[in-house]
Amino acid sequence: MSNKISTYEAELKEANHKMRNHKLFSYIKTIDDLRYFMKYHVFAVWDFMSLAKRLQQEFTCVTIPWTPKSNNKAARAMNDIILGEETDVNLDGTHASHYEMYLHAMKDVQADPKQVLTMVSDFEKNPKGNFNEIVAKQDIPDYVKQFVTHNLNTAINGSIDEVLGSFFYGREDAIPEMFSNLLKEWGLKEEDYPKFVYYLVRHIELDGDSHGPAVNSIISNLKDNPEKYISLLKSAIAAVQHRINLWDGIYTDLTAGVAKI
Repeated sequence: MSNKISTYEAELKEANHKMRNHKLFSYIKTIDDLRYFMKYHVFAVWDFMSLAKRLQQEFTCVTIPWTPKSNNKAARAMNDIILGEETDVNLDGTHASHYEMYLHAMKDVQADPKQVLTMVSDFEKNPKGNFNEIVAKQDIPDYVKQFVTHNLNTAINGSIDEVLGSFFYGREDAIPEMFSNLLKEWGLKEEDYPKFVYYLVRHIELDGDSHGPAVNSIISNLKDNPEKYISLLKSAIAAVQHRINLWDGIYTDLTAGVAKI
């Protein structure tokens, strides 16, 4: 079993390195490139909350009548994460979710939010509908559909180990370095794109200083259970690979000149 765990850990390490150092980061040079990136990266910002909410359901009580949960440490960690992700302090001092902050940043650089707004509206109109069908009918690239469908399927149907693997390794653990690379490679100036730079910096601060370590402390308890830990690692690898596929899709479109059409 230990050999199998080592193999999965090595595979995850390799995939993580590829995701965090993707060639997409150094390719984006123009405002058109940035707009195209944001147009489809926003889907990752949106579906993150479904993974977060699933973990909140698992580790805290969100039903009535309320009853206490046994893992207070995990409950506190998830409530802190939800507080920051769903009602953070925006650049203007108001409260907003990180998804809404990203939409504000898109407006700041004149990136088109129509596609993600259409999909979210379709979910609002039909909250009990088949998520696969709702995503499938969207006018978005296949690589975005596959990314969103995978993450929603994990959030809705995955085991708690699988959701933790996807949430931590595909999101919280990776974001500080990825976003730091974005700022470094693109040379974004705060005075030019204040809302987008604020969004990136805010994520680097929260995920690096508190959110990531909090989830990691929950995950560390699973390492004593090889079966659960392997399930987590396999889900993490899949989540990272889907993020790489998203980056690959955007990169391919940009190199083909789609952003300038």
